[in-house]
Amino acid sequence: MNLSNLKPADGSVKRNVKRLGRGEGSSRGGTSARGHKGAQSRSGYSAKKGFEGGQMPLQRRIPKFGFKNINRVEYNGINLDTIQALSEKFGITDFTREVFVERGLVAKKDLVKILGRGELKSKVNIKAHAFSASAKSAIESAGGTAEIIAQ
Repeated sequence: MNLSNLKPADGSVKRNVKRLGRGEGSSRGGTSARGHKGAQSRSGYSAKKGFEGGQMPLQRRIPKFGFKNINRVEYNGINLDTIQALSEKFGITDFTREVFVERGLVAKKDLVKILGRGELKSKVNIKAHAFSASAKSAIESAGGTAEIIAQ
């Protein structure tokens, strides 16, 4: 005996083939093992997503809440410590949206906001869509400029 000729013992595996709807002699004629009446006994039945048998479905039982402001402006934040690291590593002093896109910090259509985490040691000029108050003061105290560009 080896692994190539292993098989279950005779009679231990039974094929379960139900021949449905083949007359009363098959013992599965008539309703074809689907029970009496109801949606599941019909051909073409498929349950809709979230259908709970007529009970109020979960997505309708739970109330809606919250508020979605359609005028919200979403900015991509870049912190001062990231700018300092880029300045040290690549020697960049003028930061524009194109520089951030090139370095993979933001997508091409994203709006950029400079945030104040970390400290800025070098003099840098930054053009962005928005600045936090702490970031703006840190940039200017380091001798750089913080210029807001139009959206």
